Amino acid sequence: MAELLTDVLVDLRAILLDPDRLVRAVAAGRRRGLPAPLATRAVLRPVDLKGGRRLLLEQWDGTQTTTRHADFGSGAEVEVDALLAEPYGNWHVETVDETVQVRVTKKGAAQVHRAPARRDQRPAHDRVRRRVLADDDPLFAALDADADKRRQVEAFLRLLDPVLPSAGPRPIGLVDLGCGNAALTFAAYRHLTEGLGREVRVVGVDVKSQAREHNERTATELGLSDTVSFVMADIVEADVDLRDAEIDVVLALHACDTATDEALARAVRWAAPVVLAAPCCHHDIQRQLGSGVTPEPYGALTRHGILRERFADVLTDTLRAELLRILGYRVEVVEFIGSQHTPRNTLIRAVRTGAPPDAARVRDYRLLTTQWQVQPELATLLAEELEPLLASL
Repeated sequence: MAELLTDVLVDLRAILLDPDRLVRAVAAGRRRGLPAPLATRAVLRPVDLKGGRRLLLEQWDGTQTTTRHADFGSGAEVEVDALLAEPYGNWHVETVDETVQVRVTKKGAAQVHRAPARRDQRPAHDRVRRRVLADDDPLFAALDADADKRRQVEAFLRLLDPVLPSAGPRPIGLVDLGCGNAALTFAAYRHLTEGLGREVRVVGVDVKSQAREHNERTATELGLSDTVSFVMADIVEADVDLRDAEIDVVLALHACDTATDEALARAVRWAAPVVLAAPCCHHDIQRQLGSGVTPEPYGALTRHGILRERFADVLTDTLRAELLRILGYRVEVVEFIGSQHTPRNTLIRAVRTGAPPDAARVRDYRLLTTQWQVQPELATLLAEELEPLLASL
């Protein structure tokens, strides 16, 4: 049932100004028909400094993050009131005893979902940092996960947490394209349900029949067959049915070569709010560099095979990131775990904003592809969506 937005914001204000109850709050999105907030995303949480407990405010403007502190009292009130006055469309607030999710409807009312906290929600300054999933979690035994796999799971979940969309009372939908043995698929499901108290629907897609059989056995063993399912199909053609959930998160972790591009293309066409992709091999651009003419003065970059291969990896993921930005996503490219655990440790994290393409980014993309004489597979797959955007600038 919808509630008056003014009343809900008054309740939120009391939580945000309570240093002993607030754990973390995230404001994102924008209300229909209103200008975008000054910051694309804002995060509030209490921290302990030498001078005592203070309110930390982090704001992302689409380019960079700014951080500042305020004393709990008049300083925090000024910061919180300014944020609540911004036309954010979604609030996700974690407290020591509950999670509150607020979504502003098209008519300007508030849909509120409250759930009890299902994990130790004391602020970070009051507890020892612990793993998202404990090393002895039954999931790891079912997956026969070694120490390296557990570290990958930990790093991945910590990167997923900050960008999770607020689905309100409905289930959150997650699709893993090229899921393989689905270690991270199951880990994400377990964290979202057991750790965050969310209702989740998951579909994993892989072209190999043995992957589907293995994953279905694991789902049965863990008692998840009703909410976690698997499809044996090509990424481009897979029929994804999340039943009563929408697609909120798309994963593509170590999908080989252009399978990553296929996964990103499907995510874009679904208008997926969140996309996490950890690319694997990059043969397509490597082949194009090998058959093309290297622009001057960069001949040394491609003269040696191993350097050409590494440069192709960087160029491929650079072009993927730029294309996603042109298509309306905020994109970060990060190292999600140390190279000693896996050599394929780059992760593309994209959050849909719907922002129009920036002329400078379009120019940079065109220069890169023209000078290096390459055609990214993602651009080919999304030609219909890209052409009008590129033509307009």
